[in-house]
Amino acid sequence: MRCVVLIASYLEPELVERIRGLDPRIDVLFEPELLAPPRYHADHTGHPFTRTAEQEARWLSLLARADVLFDFDKSHVRELSTLAPGVRWIQATSSGIGEFVRTAGYATSMPNTVFTTAAGVHAQPLAEFCVLVMLSFHRKLFSVKRDQQRKHWERFASTDLRGQTLVVVGVGRVGKEVARMGQTFGMRVVGVKRSTVGVVPADLHLDVLYGPADLPRALAEAQNLVLIAPHTAETARMIGAVELAMLPSGAVFINIGRGALVDESALVDALRSGHLLGAGLDVFEQEPLPQSSPLWEMDNVIVCSHSASTTDGENARITELFCENLRRYLAGSPLLNVFDTARGF
Repeated sequence: MRCVVLIASYLEPELVERIRGLDPRIDVLFEPELLAPPRYHADHTGHPFTRTAEQEARWLSLLARADVLFDFDKSHVRELSTLAPGVRWIQATSSGIGEFVRTAGYATSMPNTVFTTAAGVHAQPLAEFCVLVMLSFHRKLFSVKRDQQRKHWERFASTDLRGQTLVVVGVGRVGKEVARMGQTFGMRVVGVKRSTVGVVPADLHLDVLYGPADLPRALAEAQNLVLIAPHTAETARMIGAVELAMLPSGAVFINIGRGALVDESALVDALRSGHLLGAGLDVFEQEPLPQSSPLWEMDNVIVCSHSASTTDGENARITELFCENLRRYLAGSPLLNVFDTARGF
């Protein structure tokens, strides 16, 4: 069978050629002048962009031909099922597509379309961000920089990561990589996972594994806490004032999951009180983070603009995943990273 693939967000031409050369049965449609130009490497949203009438007509003709989409068409979110009736599979460039798919109504409007995520693609950069945050606070990077700016010389002692407890809430592929790096630094790593049946903790680079019911027990041990759970009905605001109070005094809090997992005002209070040593935040309740947010000006907070996962190697990794899934699609085999519309991840 022939397969028409439409690239719906900007991709480097050499990566498009990699997809095109995968199998002679693949027709790749890639017209970058019809796509929002990227603002930075691996930007899948792009600059604000309006097509001319002629360009729009051309884009609609491409959608009508497509069997497979590389990324969602952000310019026709609600109308996608009508404009692309032949699409049977969409490869997302993000891991956390649950809220987007839900609000777009794709579970009902595109019941015969399979969605696959980019789960695993961002594991290493996100894990490196977690290490960066922990080292920054425990090794007193910000104090060092302040002394440097003041030309002030004063010796001090910092804290080793070795021997500290790292708790990872959500031990998928990213959480597993966070755990692996934690163990590399000699940390004791505790995981909290939605399902623990048949799971061997050591296979996930964990010393201990808890289920959701044991979250309070895990929090009480968390000198460093990393959230990487998906946003679902069960995880919304899973960390509030009560849970933050369970953390040991001087803990470091890291959220690389979704802003909706945390009561942000309670987090601000815990940081202001000194109960938490610091926080590294890649995601927020509202994005972009409003200028009125106190998080911007807090000395013990690292604000990362939802970019901890984005590196110059991202598109190549997504393309590799997409090519493997294309092989499976053409062979009629199960795809990797299939999104479950019922569970939301």
